[in-house]
Amino acid sequence: MGTRRFLCLLAVSSLALGYALGGEVCVAGHDSGPVFEEQPSGLVYPEGLSEGKVTLNCQARASPAASYRWRVNGTDVPVGMDPRFTLVAGNLVISGPRYGHDGGSYQCLAINRCGTIVSRAANLRFGYLHDFPPESRSPQTANEGVGTFLACQPPAHYPALSYRWFLNEFPSFVQPDGGRRFVSQVTGNLYLAKAEPNDTGSYFCFTTIDMEISTKSTFSKANQLTVQPDVNARKSAPSIKVRFPAETYALAGHTTQLECFAYGNPVPQLRWRRLDGGLLPSKAGASAEGPILTLPELTFDDEGLYECEAYNSEGRNTHQGRINVQAQPEWLEVMSDSEVEISSELHWSCVAAGKPRPSIRWLRNGQPLSTQDRVEVTGGRLKVSHLALEDSGMYQCVAENKHGTVYSNAELRVQVQAPDFRQNPVRRLVPAARGGQVTMECRPRAAPKPTLFWSRGTELLTNSSRVTVTPDGLLRIRNISRADEGKYTCFAENYLGKANSTGHLSVRDATKITLAPSNADINQGENVTLQCHASHDPTMDLTFTWALNGVLLDLEDPAGPYHRVEGKETIGDLLIVSGQLSHAGTYGCTAQTVVDSAAAAAKLVVRGPPGPPGGLVVKNVAESSVELRWSRGYDNHSPIGKYVIMGRSSLSSGWRKMRTDPVNIEGNAESTRVIDLLPWMDYEFQVIASNILGSGEPSMASHTVRTQQAAPTVAPSGLGGGGGDRNELIITWTPMAREYQNGDGFGYILAFRRRDTTAWTVVPIPNVESSRYVYSNQSLSPYCPFQVKIKAYNRKGEGPFSQVATVHSAEEEPTVAPSSINATALTAFDIQVSWEAVQQLSANGLLRGYEIRYWRQHEREAAADRVRTAGLETTARVSGLRPSTRYHVAVLAYNSAGTGPASPRTTVTTRRPPPNRPPGNVSWKTDGSSVTVRWDQVKAMHNESAVLGYKVLYKHEGQTALKVLDKGKTSVKLPLPKDNGYVVLEIRSWGDGGDGAAHETIVSRDSGTGMMVQNQAATLQSYKCLLLFATTLFLPLVGLMDL
Repeated sequence: MGTRRFLCLLAVSSLALGYALGGEVCVAGHDSGPVFEEQPSGLVYPEGLSEGKVTLNCQARASPAASYRWRVNGTDVPVGMDPRFTLVAGNLVISGPRYGHDGGSYQCLAINRCGTIVSRAANLRFGYLHDFPPESRSPQTANEGVGTFLACQPPAHYPALSYRWFLNEFPSFVQPDGGRRFVSQVTGNLYLAKAEPNDTGSYFCFTTIDMEISTKSTFSKANQLTVQPDVNARKSAPSIKVRFPAETYALAGHTTQLECFAYGNPVPQLRWRRLDGGLLPSKAGASAEGPILTLPELTFDDEGLYECEAYNSEGRNTHQGRINVQAQPEWLEVMSDSEVEISSELHWSCVAAGKPRPSIRWLRNGQPLSTQDRVEVTGGRLKVSHLALEDSGMYQCVAENKHGTVYSNAELRVQVQAPDFRQNPVRRLVPAARGGQVTMECRPRAAPKPTLFWSRGTELLTNSSRVTVTPDGLLRIRNISRADEGKYTCFAENYLGKANSTGHLSVRDATKITLAPSNADINQGENVTLQCHASHDPTMDLTFTWALNGVLLDLEDPAGPYHRVEGKETIGDLLIVSGQLSHAGTYGCTAQTVVDSAAAAAKLVVRGPPGPPGGLVVKNVAESSVELRWSRGYDNHSPIGKYVIMGRSSLSSGWRKMRTDPVNIEGNAESTRVIDLLPWMDYEFQVIASNILGSGEPSMASHTVRTQQAAPTVAPSGLGGGGGDRNELIITWTPMAREYQNGDGFGYILAFRRRDTTAWTVVPIPNVESSRYVYSNQSLSPYCPFQVKIKAYNRKGEGPFSQVATVHSAEEEPTVAPSSINATALTAFDIQVSWEAVQQLSANGLLRGYEIRYWRQHEREAAADRVRTAGLETTARVSGLRPSTRYHVAVLAYNSAGTGPASPRTTVTTRRPPPNRPPGNVSWKTDGSSVTVRWDQVKAMHNESAVLGYKVLYKHEGQTALKVLDKGKTSVKLPLPKDNGYVVLEIRSWGDGGDGAAHETIVSRDSGTGMMVQNQAATLQSYKCLLLFATTLFLPLVGLMDL
């Protein structure tokens, strides 16, 4: 019983499928759709050949066997109606093709009951070559040694011609003659690099057209050329006259050719190179040194910048152009035959490579397929939803660009069954918003397509003002109210069976945006709040989400720029902190519940400094300048006002602003010249754009370039010298820094001469690090003046000489001693020494000063102490001596070589020391604005110098005054400051041996009367102050009262 029922269902299904395909059944497992084994190819047929035939091939395997139809330019070919068109198997035969009638794009359709496929297009074109005009051509004259050309001016033709020229009579074809002649296969013109007398004659342009079926040729009227002899023909540098395009587009896998030819005398040689870092492809072969560069089997690696160079003994000339390699479409991914259940989804994808990028379209059974109803076509992706029986058939994916078209085929078969809701029941609970619209789907699996209808309870639903029931099972209810709540049932029925499914509609309050965000415009770094308020069903939770350009934002990151503004549940404002350029875009606010959602959007514009310029390249590198070119970056909604060029050399790591021409680079500029660069220096550059909001990020650094070499422009500095050993002249200078060398092969040229001579001695010094030169000559006299100068040189030339400097040869010690030596004791610790000066002529050099040697009477002279004067003074004070001691003293002259002979010695005895006791019993008494100080006399011991008087040092607020008294006076009256301040008083004895020890006291207006206690600590410190008292002996006493 089960088997019989299955067979019955199969029979019914087959009948249904047969009905869907027009009465014929594609039986699964037995039949198969067409697959091409041979497709038509385009051809060129000679115009006017009326007796011939054209055969366009088309063969496909299929089960059952395929039938064939043909289209031309989208219209059916009238096979059977026009006797000129016949089908042989699947091939289309055209008898006596006619120009203007039969040309076009032909496609073959292979058909059986499983579907239809379309072949690639084959173009039938008509080839022709008209005759040259019958008019005679004007004669031409050329001078010997000068380049010239003869124009072919070919007649109308299709397809492309090949060109040759013959001289005077056929078939005396013109030969290249060692590269002196060239026939362009682009224009047909004949070029002569330099004309020679034997070139005189009649020239004919001979053109040939090659078609698959036949070949045709024709030639022009005579071009008479006369070459005027010139025995003194001038030589000339190459001048390129045949130039290949600046941009050449060629197909991968094909052959491309570039033409280049130059005039010149001697005949220029040609060579090709690649300029963008790649090597010239080896497949170019011998064409790399000829007028036509041939590159077979092109690949994308061959894309790049190519240069043709023409050169001879008189110079060179170059021309550059780029080869852009493109490609016909090629499949990377195709679909495959599929069997899919009815009402399910089909996903197919095709991926094709090509340049330009191919576009992709779809065909079903030979008809264009586009997005509609259940079919979604998105480029190379095909999606068919809820597949039905009519979706079965042959599908084709077609990829095409301007260079060609490729097809991929696959067969789709849709299975059939009775309605079944088990995999796709009506949604059990369908929430809907009051006042809104709801759609309830009824999508049972069934084949053929079932009849669908809806009921609410026992009420059958039909179309009305609020209710729509679509044939594909969708139930739409508009303007929903609470009364619409309840159970809804979908019934599905086809001839294989019935089924139903029920869902419950629940009505809620609708969610609505009550305050939508507004468009905003801010500057970079500013904050902005986008508002979004909503109302909703109070029984449900409301949540807000925000998206930027469709991408959901993270509002929970405390460190991020996006923050939710806390508030009521119905408020979902978004705070953007410190807005950046990347934050600009469309912000979408969505208020949603579990039932529905509402959305609103606003645009945020963030204005900021410009983005980095792009495509920075360096051109035309010279000795001190380069040209920069770039492309504009984003202005970020504020016009670019200016550009600044930054640069750095190999000697510095930091970027600095460069000088440019023009000085100010306007915002619409895309190039400038950087000037004042150092020759032979490596540089990198950046471009920075700015607007009223600031300066943007710099461009990517350019590639490193080195400026051209140049001769040095500055001379070495620090030229000097002197010193050294006997009979030497030492010359020194500061080595030139790298930035001043301007080129390699760097060194110095040193020139020197005696000041009283005219001839210069020139010495090259090839080491860049050298900083001194030693000239030795036994005849050199001490401290002989020389004039010296120096300059730098490199591979490009020599720089300027420095200013002439005077340098002396090495000195020798003075030969004469000072005379008239005199030494006088000043104090117990100091003596004064004087002498007669030594003449400079006797100094064997530059006299620097004098050296005083002194030693005690019982000591040896070798142990003498030494004091040197800093100049040419003839007196000196020697300090730090012992009291009451006899000293021997001698004086010597000295220069940089050393000291000369010593003078005759003299002797001197220092004075006895002063008393080492301060004045005693010091007392004072203030009286308003003054103070009177008294003390006891100091009596000298037998070994001390006699007391000649007293010194009182008065100190107040950094000012000092000294009062010197005779030894008979032991008191002094001094003023007191008016501001209740205090004064410091120091009292000491003095005599021939110097100043004695001091007493110090502090006195103020309110101190009254007092006695000074001796300061036992003022011993060594008092001796240190003796020199101060001696040197200030004659300072005026400022503000002191007369005693």
